[in-house]
Amino acid sequence: MPTNIVVPELGESVVEARVAKWLKKEGDAVSIGEALVELETEKIDLEVSADRAGTLASIKHGDGADVKVGEVLAVLDELGQGAGATPAASTAIAPDTTTAAPKTPAAAEKKATPTARNVAREEGVRLDSVAASGAGGRVMKDDVLRARTPAGASGSSQPNSGGQARLAPQSPPSSGGQAPRLPESQPHSGGQASRREERVRMSKRRATIARRLVEAQHNAAMLTTFNEVDMSAVMGLRERRKEGFQKQYGVGLGIASFFVKAAIGALKAFPQINAELQGDEIILKHYFDIGMAVGVAGGLVVPVIRDADQKTFAQIELSIRDFAKRAQDGSLTLDDLKGGTFTITNGGVFGSLMSTPILNPPQVGILGLHKISDRVVPVHGAVVIRPMMYLALSYDHRIVDGREAVQFLVKIKEYIEDPAMMAIAG
Repeated sequence: MPTNIVVPELGESVVEARVAKWLKKEGDAVSIGEALVELETEKIDLEVSADRAGTLASIKHGDGADVKVGEVLAVLDELGQGAGATPAASTAIAPDTTTAAPKTPAAAEKKATPTARNVAREEGVRLDSVAASGAGGRVMKDDVLRARTPAGASGSSQPNSGGQARLAPQSPPSSGGQAPRLPESQPHSGGQASRREERVRMSKRRATIARRLVEAQHNAAMLTTFNEVDMSAVMGLRERRKEGFQKQYGVGLGIASFFVKAAIGALKAFPQINAELQGDEIILKHYFDIGMAVGVAGGLVVPVIRDADQKTFAQIELSIRDFAKRAQDGSLTLDDLKGGTFTITNGGVFGSLMSTPILNPPQVGILGLHKISDRVVPVHGAVVIRPMMYLALSYDHRIVDGREAVQFLVKIKEYIEDPAMMAIAG
């Protein structure tokens, strides 16, 4: 009997997805557990697999279509149940799924993120020719970009804002339900190819980031306060302990774990920053799920360290390393991104000296870290050079007063400049 393949539950607050790529076409035989289609959501990309063997009878929404949870993606005819099927024909289907070789078997078997597959399709790159850098031999977007044919004399490639050549977009596939690709603008009347433009549809994640950032600014009374912190003590401690820490725990001792611990100490002192506003009620949270913002090709994601107050420095560092790795290879799960009571973002890894982080609703506070720079500062009447970092706290003024926000940053500054205080405070 026919079985509907539907959009699965996508996690907390996620109700819509986009069809990134069909891995099977109509008429293909599929086996139990075989991936049928890749979906792109505002948080992660995921595959929908067949829960029974059969034939993909019809595809209801093609590549690029937006779909909602529970909506039918395709119809699968189970083995022996399709139109005109006989028991003998049913028996023959299962072996075909494992022994029949597609035209390009290496490309079909190559693991790749949905973004990498989309870029490969647009750039005309064969996945079987791409060297994979992701976990488990997974091809990443950057792998495809490195493997593509350099822009040549054809004139079809144009520079983007990052200085890398982009090929002119291909015509969209003919699958039903395909969302049309916006046409590329025509060259300037002067005929200069360098003045050509390209329209690129926003990814689901980028569109959601844009919407949520605007909502955060419109729906919260957001302010930002700044301070600076002397990193000498933390950097000195790391230098003294890094070899033993690495040997004992198998992970480096970074600065992120210090700021997670310092933020937890400050949140305990100012609990209204570890809260959210629901109607006319403030929900104070007596647990500490700290989100760590990670920048990836498709946009920012914020995996969450659960019960961070109960974790050691080593456990926090291991969590951060794991999140960063899985964010790059596209294997973060929706559970990794759910919730969070407070967020830390580090623009310093990209060279930012100072910025104003935007709230991650419904949270009411976000801590921004920045580049460590040697600066001349006065210390006990003497002028010295110290490694300094600017800190930024953006907060919702509806719940958090300016005095509390300033004192919160001062508390973090105290913890970082004297790390022993974190051990004493527990």
